[in-house]
Amino acid sequence: MSSPVLPDNSSSSNSVAILGVLASGSGSNFEAIACAIEQGNLLAKIAVVIYNEPDAFAKQRAEKFGIPAILVNHRDYKSRQALDRAIIELLQQYKVDLVIMAGWMRIVTQVLIDAFPERILNIHPSLLPSFKGIHAIEQAFNYGVKITGCTVHLLSLEVDSGKILKQAAVPVLPEDSLEDLQKRIQIQEHIIYPEAIAEYSHHISSNTADRIRSYR
Repeated sequence: MSSPVLPDNSSSSNSVAILGVLASGSGSNFEAIACAIEQGNLLAKIAVVIYNEPDAFAKQRAEKFGIPAILVNHRDYKSRQALDRAIIELLQQYKVDLVIMAGWMRIVTQVLIDAFPERILNIHPSLLPSFKGIHAIEQAFNYGVKITGCTVHLLSLEVDSGKILKQAAVPVLPEDSLEDLQKRIQIQEHIIYPEAIAEYSHHISSNTADRIRSYR
């Protein structure tokens, strides 16, 4: 893991959420979030993208937006805890407020959750609590449900079981192929993930301000 060149986030407004993105693959949700920021729909800054697969396309997406992208290859660490400690060190160096899972295909440990309690968001391609785990769209499709969708939730140690923040429903049409359904769910993911980040970061800012006022 190379030493990053750290930005100065000290001049950022307190109302601007500093995001750290974790990605393993294409990073399309990351790009949707970055576009929402550029378009003024999300008051946030992505400080760093951390990726664990050397060929992850998320790296190229990050470079397009001028965002530092750092490889933390899980194969270089003897345990999940050691990997998470390396990730925490980077996130803290970049002064991250919220950790955004954007297709991060590693099971996290309590080490990471404790470092960012209720500050790690994930998106899952089903209407949780239904169809947890991998291949969620295929699970729903094969089960024959008429409505599925996607869910933004807080990360917890139990997979896909954290507090639900936002959901979008997607009907399963009679003529749908699995690929058709995947594409329509992904469209909704790209809509609700930036919205959920905006809403949750505002919630955190409001609660922090309330606590500060209570101490005065």
